Amino acid sequence: MPAIKGKKSKTYSYETKLEAIRLHMVEGWTYRKIMEKFEITDRHRLKTWMRKYRELGEFGLVDQRGRREQYVDQERQVKWLKQENEMLKKCLEIWMQEMKQSGM
Repeated sequence: MPAIKGKKSKTYSYETKLEAIRLHMVEGWTYRKIMEKFEITDRHRLKTWMRKYRELGEFGLVDQRGRREQYVDQERQVKWLKQENEMLKKCLEIWMQEMKQSGM
């Protein structure tokens, strides 16, 4: 369904998307039945969710609009968190050395 000027698109929660995919993959529900259950009007929306789920797993279902660049993909986020952990470990090590030198 094409976007209509001035009309807001309906958004769906991560949980709804995950449940729709579970119903299709595990329970064997048809797209039509899922669309009726969740009141989804766009017939291509479920196919898009399925494609993203197959490509990226559950992370593909997360709404990424407005997110910082570092959270766009999982690998980048994991790398960033590992770097942050290493930096914090070094800071802790320096702090512990300063505490020993000051006699506390």
